[in-house]
Amino acid sequence: MSVQRPELSGTFGAVSATHWLASSAGMAALERGGNAVDAAVAAGFVLQVVEPHSNGLGGDVAIAVYSRATGKVRIVCGQGPTPEAATIEAFTGLGLDRVPASGLLPACVPGAFGAWMRLLAEFGTTTPADALAAAIGYAEHGFPLLPATARTIEVMAPLFREHWTESARTYLTGDAAPAAGSRMRNPVLAETYRRLVDETRWAGSREARIEAAHAAFYRGFVAEGIDRFLATAEALDETGRQHRGLLRGNDLAGWQAGVEEPATIAYRGFTVHKPGPWSQGPVFLQQLAILAGCDLASLRPGSAEYVHLLTEAAKLAFADREAWYGDPEHTPVPMAALLTEEYAAQQRALIGARAATDPQPGTPEGRKSWFPWPTPEPLPPDAPDWLVQLSSGIPTVVGPATPRTGAGNTCTVAVVDRAGNMVVAVPSGGWLKSSPVVPGLGFALGTRAQTMWLTEGHPNSLAPGRRPRTTLSPGIVLRDGEPFLALGTPGGDQQDQWTLQTFLAVAEHGRDLQASTEQPMFHIDHFPQSFAPRTSRPGVVVVESSFGPEVIAELRERGHEVDAVPAHTLGKVCAVGVDPASGFVRAAAGPRGRQAYAVCR
Repeated sequence: MSVQRPELSGTFGAVSATHWLASSAGMAALERGGNAVDAAVAAGFVLQVVEPHSNGLGGDVAIAVYSRATGKVRIVCGQGPTPEAATIEAFTGLGLDRVPASGLLPACVPGAFGAWMRLLAEFGTTTPADALAAAIGYAEHGFPLLPATARTIEVMAPLFREHWTESARTYLTGDAAPAAGSRMRNPVLAETYRRLVDETRWAGSREARIEAAHAAFYRGFVAEGIDRFLATAEALDETGRQHRGLLRGNDLAGWQAGVEEPATIAYRGFTVHKPGPWSQGPVFLQQLAILAGCDLASLRPGSAEYVHLLTEAAKLAFADREAWYGDPEHTPVPMAALLTEEYAAQQRALIGARAATDPQPGTPEGRKSWFPWPTPEPLPPDAPDWLVQLSSGIPTVVGPATPRTGAGNTCTVAVVDRAGNMVVAVPSGGWLKSSPVVPGLGFALGTRAQTMWLTEGHPNSLAPGRRPRTTLSPGIVLRDGEPFLALGTPGGDQQDQWTLQTFLAVAEHGRDLQASTEQPMFHIDHFPQSFAPRTSRPGVVVVESSFGPEVIAELRERGHEVDAVPAHTLGKVCAVGVDPASGFVRAAAGPRGRQAYAVCR
């Protein structure tokens, strides 16, 4: 396997993000004397500006942070809950059998801003003004427009012109879609950021300034602007009809991002930390628990046997995700039982020499669960392209000309500083094709409620004040109690498959970080996707063609239905860490998509 980029190493700090401008902003924060948290927050806000097709200020984020001072990993949950008016009856009363993927109905409390502020307050050293400075600059003065963003705006332009007129004012140049590489500005968003900073100037301490910024967003002018818009506006969504949203200002006023204990597992001298079952993060841990009883080190990572083993472990873990995961504050989730060695051994025994065609969720503690298996209704063949996009809940453009390989969804930033503090965040939601831009604020709301079911009795059923189960899944790994690795990737349901492969390449096969991000990737599409239209492809394993014809042929002999996609199209893993032998900080960024970059010195 040839590696396109070197693993970066240094002594001062390292940043890896899905956009080079965010990586540079993070390193600049370190250069100014900030720690890893300060750098991650600055980079996170830049991502909202320069990757508007993948995330935004109205979206959500999951963050994992390791503090050298405490020696512990914590999770900051930036997944906002559903509105108090979001009942199953509210949707079925509109004639809906699922939550739409777009528009105003699926909007939840925007959690990203609150999570970044909570992270800064608990673990950072700088102020909101410092954290937002780079984002304000890019929003006001402009940045080079990514091809993926330009493509999304071009496809959505007819909808923007006719229906989502505030989005047209925000993203179109005159009446035309801007070209890739052109200078893109969002002055209204810049003003929103600036007003958030201005609200802090009368506060005294750093902590008071952060609280003032939080109040301005969730109880002040931002919440008021959202409430004013959603109280009267109706927006066209994937149903082809206009619907009014359910989110109101009082939903924002009562929310604050939580700092939580992570879900963890020990694996061969490593301790792996993930968000809890309100995310899909524990599937990473469940796969590791199953694989702990296998001799992975003796298998070649590119072999059919290796791919088969990881694929079958993924099927079992994702079956449990579908059946058991949800907001644990509202529904008991048997997380401890799902991660025991005894349960993992039971699941491991189900893996045979051939592909499982009907993997089922397990029965931890003898309990049983279930999950819906929807049958998506096809759009009419003459449906306009913008309606096709509204019916697809992922951020990026889908269609025959741009097959969904998963390389472009969502964002990631990971940072480590010379003290060993580590942060990794996966921001998403509020992307430009999800929902119309809120007038006067410059950003769209997220649509995460689309991941919930309009069915009673499931852990991820829609209910007021409940966190939708998110796909966002950052991870931090300690080795013998010391900081070792922080990693994440865009990619929706595939995140905890691609990052698992990256981690195993390091932990089991001794590859450096960069080589581990560049190795050929694969994933299953067996279960319903978290995003509308909730498609599934039972038995399918998607592999990059760089695995070679022999491996692909052997996988088919084992009973897998193989979808071979072009090489270098799956995942955009970003990783940082600390080398245990030298103490050097290190960084890597997967080259897929030609925009993720790492910076290290």
